[in-house]
Amino acid sequence: MSETPRIAVVVVTYNSARVLADCLESLAAGARGADLVRVIVADNASRDESVPLAERAGATVVQLGRNAGYAAAINAGVAALDREGHLGRVDAVAILNPDCRTREGALTRLAAALRAPGRGIAVPRLVSPDGHTHPSLRRAPTVRGALAEAVIGGRLADRVGRLGEVITDPRRYRTPGAATWATGAALLVSVAAVRDLGPWDESFLLYSEETEYALRAADRGWTLWYEPEAVVEHIGGEANVNPVLAALLTTNRVRLFRRRRGPVSSSAFYLAVVLGEALRALAGRRTARASLVALLRPSRRMRVLPQ
Repeated sequence: MSETPRIAVVVVTYNSARVLADCLESLAAGARGADLVRVIVADNASRDESVPLAERAGATVVQLGRNAGYAAAINAGVAALDREGHLGRVDAVAILNPDCRTREGALTRLAAALRAPGRGIAVPRLVSPDGHTHPSLRRAPTVRGALAEAVIGGRLADRVGRLGEVITDPRRYRTPGAATWATGAALLVSVAAVRDLGPWDESFLLYSEETEYALRAADRGWTLWYEPEAVVEHIGGEANVNPVLAALLTTNRVRLFRRRRGPVSSSAFYLAVVLGEALRALAGRRTARASLVALLRPSRRMRVLPQ
């Protein structure tokens, strides 16, 4: 990596005009001390003002022509950087949700974290608009963890034997270090890792694509590094209230586990997730009911995103 890190940014949009302007405006501060070479907005056929807004902000817009999903848009943005020759001129590519705002020097600090040998992905501390730190770091999915989350809930599972997939301990978010994977709303990937890992898996549409990418990176010897001094504000949280997105998130978790583990472990993981969603559905949670239906009836699972 050069003395002054060179960074390109890919922002994925879908009807994102409400938040996109703030995201793009924040990039100059986020890249303070670095060379911000190119900003790509990869648009999933937005019907609002996302595209003209991005163009007015000086970003290069790549239009997918349909709502192809997060991974497909990332791939389209990276491919555009490569076609234009910019991928060979930068040290790293930042991937951002449009509802993110980079705080002062966030991207530059992530680039500095990638200087260490073997680090391929760097992730920031994600905070809500009121400054609360999001629990964005994750452990590898396990049958024990899924069962603990089903019976006692994710937060308590994390406190009892660190069984939960979501890391909730506030102390962890004050300390830099390696992590298994992290929320994909904001991350910086070295160009060496981008080229080595190849495209993101587009079959996931939304959710678990960042898990698959991080686990694949680990398989190939790349470390994902958490840097708390790099701060990115993120709104997010729609899967917590949207039954359709919650169902997609849940089924993708199971599908990814099945890809990486044997049939016995995969069946146990599936049953643990079903148990958890059933218990929460009985408690009246709409997102859990939708997830349970998708788990039990494959014909009801989302295959394509709404256009």
